[in-house]
Amino acid sequence: MFNLSELKKETGNNNRYERRLVELVSGSREVTHIKSVVSGAIANINESRKSFVIYGEPQSGKTEMMIALTAKLLDEGTHIVIVLLNDSVQLLGQNLERFQRSGLSPTPKKFSEILSPDVTIGNFQWVIFCKKNTKDLRKLIDKIKGHSPKRVVIDDEADYATPNSKINRKEKSKINDLTCELIGKEGTYIGVTATPARLDLNRTHDTLNEHWIDFPPHSNYTGQDIFFPIQTETAQYRLTFLPDHGDDPKYLREAIFRFAVTVGYLNTQVNGKEKNYSILVHTSGKKADHSVDRSAAIKTFEALRDENNKYHENYIKQIWEIANKHYPGCAEAITRYVMSNCARNNIVVMNSDKEANAADNRTATEPAAPFTIIIGGNIVSRGVTFNNLLSMFFTRDVKQKLQQDTYIQRARMFGSRGDYLKHFDLTIPKTLYLDWQKCFIFHRLSLESRKQNMQSPVWLDGERIAAVSASSIDKATVIIDRGEMSFEIFNYYNNKTVIDDLLKKSVPPLQQLKAIAELIGNAALPNYLLSYIESFCPSGDGSIAVHAARSIDGYEEKAGEMNKATITRVKGFIGVPQLEAARFPDAIHHLFILHNAQGDARIFYKYEGNIRFLKTPKKNA
Repeated sequence: MFNLSELKKETGNNNRYERRLVELVSGSREVTHIKSVVSGAIANINESRKSFVIYGEPQSGKTEMMIALTAKLLDEGTHIVIVLLNDSVQLLGQNLERFQRSGLSPTPKKFSEILSPDVTIGNFQWVIFCKKNTKDLRKLIDKIKGHSPKRVVIDDEADYATPNSKINRKEKSKINDLTCELIGKEGTYIGVTATPARLDLNRTHDTLNEHWIDFPPHSNYTGQDIFFPIQTETAQYRLTFLPDHGDDPKYLREAIFRFAVTVGYLNTQVNGKEKNYSILVHTSGKKADHSVDRSAAIKTFEALRDENNKYHENYIKQIWEIANKHYPGCAEAITRYVMSNCARNNIVVMNSDKEANAADNRTATEPAAPFTIIIGGNIVSRGVTFNNLLSMFFTRDVKQKLQQDTYIQRARMFGSRGDYLKHFDLTIPKTLYLDWQKCFIFHRLSLESRKQNMQSPVWLDGERIAAVSASSIDKATVIIDRGEMSFEIFNYYNNKTVIDDLLKKSVPPLQQLKAIAELIGNAALPNYLLSYIESFCPSGDGSIAVHAARSIDGYEEKAGEMNKATITRVKGFIGVPQLEAARFPDAIHHLFILHNAQGDARIFYKYEGNIRFLKTPKKNA
């Protein structure tokens, strides 16, 4: 007998989240880190936190996490989940396809698909994708107006466009205003980003850093520690430095040769089945320059194919020599592979003119030829994932300061590169590499500074590095130039004798610090800080000052200003007198051990030089 009620019992859309996890596990994917973030997000929502940030490294699997989070939100009864992306058709298409292929119910839709009057929002559940541009956001807001005010907005690349760039003019920038309207009074905002500094210093949509959720990368992740080690000679991949000036086309050509050789080696000596790979050419943000790079790549492959080309023999010889250098004994097999397959190349320019051609872009992000050349500027700099990326040619000219968040996002080589990491080739001017490296050093130090319950992150910028766009820093609330950071509490009294003896010994200060770090642990004195100090000591040992341990009992404790139990003070502890200039005349790195009457202590670090420290105080401070 037909019974609609009984049929409905078997077709409910519950347990979408659990089903997604099972599917990931069956595909040998790690889910522990995803479960942790989803649980934290749901807890924030249940505690009526209407705005918070999920932080994860660049290319660390955040899209898969967002799919799982969306499934959980739908299971929890959320009617409308809106996923915002930066104003790129390519990024929208790539992420939307991944969401759709996940089997989510309802199937995620582009905002344009629901605008027709024939589509009724009603009380159905929806997952809607929308780019962050004014026209698209306005249309979406008008369509869903009056429906499901408790909607959830997941803002991918949240530090892009969403922050209020007019905050110091007591106005709202257009995208910030529209996203605020989209969230509404009862909605929840979840910003997802690899670079949270701008959101924090801007207090975008009232996000508070104490409610951040960390998304740890999976075990196969290759990120800043791999691609930007403190000591470049320890790099686990091929790092090729270019001159700081000059743009001789031979440099790009040689990078393409090295890429071709590596593809030849992997496909003849390593892979059981032939694979397609890509090289990302990122030389400029100007479309005219992309045409020049495209022409150079085309001519290179034409010369390899054409026996009558005047450069043919010379180019083949260069390929043989590169193969013989990197893979001795395999040069002939590699060169034959390149000669036989050089016609199987695909050269794709990704910029705003080409965005309408989704097919071209797809063959770039999922390479369809063994030798895939991707050329682009800002479009390829953020969010887009390039599978089987084997090489990167990066010569972006930077005349002003490098903006930390922008350059962290430009590290498109991050991700799951472990299978071929030692063969990866990054070609870049040395000065630009070192500046880029410093972006990550500052970023890591800032993240280390927040790994304690009572502290907000301290964002660093310097002479060549800007933390974020200056217009996004809320000058009314951000504390600038405090000049110090601190780390986790440790028990000083239990270690007092050993520490005091270490500081009295006539040993180099860095050796003292490493011994103290081994004693009190990485959380209390991060190895990353020690590595940074070691890498930059212009006056040798005189660059480092390790000051004697001090008690904070003499400070007056005031609510909201000073807390002796947690060893925190809004104004900071380290002033000019504490630097002991007469004793340490050349010091730029100052380290202090400050302890309270209970025997708890913190390490404080202060840099004496052209670096600013920016901090957003706690809301109740």
